[in-house]
Amino acid sequence: MANILNFPAETRDRAGKGAARAARREGRVPGVIYGNKQDPVMITVDPVELYKQVSTPGFFGRVYEIEIDGKGHRVLPRDLQLDPVTDRPIHVDFMRFSASTRVNVEVTVHFLNEEECPGIRQGGVLNVVRHAVELLCAPDNIPEILEADLTGLEIGDSIHISAISLPDGVEPTVTDRDFTVATIAAPTIVEEVEEEGEEGIEGEEGAEAAEDGGDAEEGGEQED
Repeated sequence: MANILNFPAETRDRAGKGAARAARREGRVPGVIYGNKQDPVMITVDPVELYKQVSTPGFFGRVYEIEIDGKGHRVLPRDLQLDPVTDRPIHVDFMRFSASTRVNVEVTVHFLNEEECPGIRQGGVLNVVRHAVELLCAPDNIPEILEADLTGLEIGDSIHISAISLPDGVEPTVTDRDFTVATIAAPTIVEEVEEEGEEGIEGEEGAEAAEDGGDAEEGGEQED
C-alpha cells in the first residue's frame, strides 16, 4: 500500500505563460492538477519542498494529498519541467485518480542478503540488469520498493521477475516473458592482463639488449 504524503500548494487565478512567469517571479513553481473528469486546478508550490521531493528516488511513484480551498486532491506526479540551465523545477503536473485508475510506474529494486549469497562470497559480482521495474497497478497500491533475495544464489544464477513478490493487483508491464532482473556474474580474471604486461616488459628488455649488442658490434668495427 502506497504511503500518502501531504503536499502544500496554493491556487493561482490564471493559466497561461504570463501567469506562470508571474508565479516564478514570486518565488513559486506553477503547476496544475487535472484528471478524473474534473476541472483542472491551477496551483503553485514551494520550490524548496518540490525540490526535496524530486530529489528523493521514486517521485513519480508516490501518492500525494494536495488540499486546495478545503478540498483534498489525491494525486500522482505525472510531469516535471526543469530549467535547462539551473536544472531546477519550473512546472509540475499532478493527476487525480479514482479507484479504477491503473498507472504505469517504475519501482526501484533492492537486493537483500548479499552476505547469504555463496556466489558473491566466492568472488562473484552482482550484475544488475534492471535497477527498477515498470509495473501496472492502482495508484493506492504502488509498492515503495521491490525486494530481491540473494540467499543461496551461486555464480551463474539469475534472478527473474517471477522470484520477486508483488502485491495483489500489481503486475509487470512486460508479461510475455520471465525477464531477468540481475545475475551473479563470475569474477573478473586479471591474469591475462598481467601476463601481457610481463611479456611487454620482457620484449622491451630484449629490444634494449639487442640495441646494446648492436652498439658493441659497431664499436668493435670502429676499433678494427
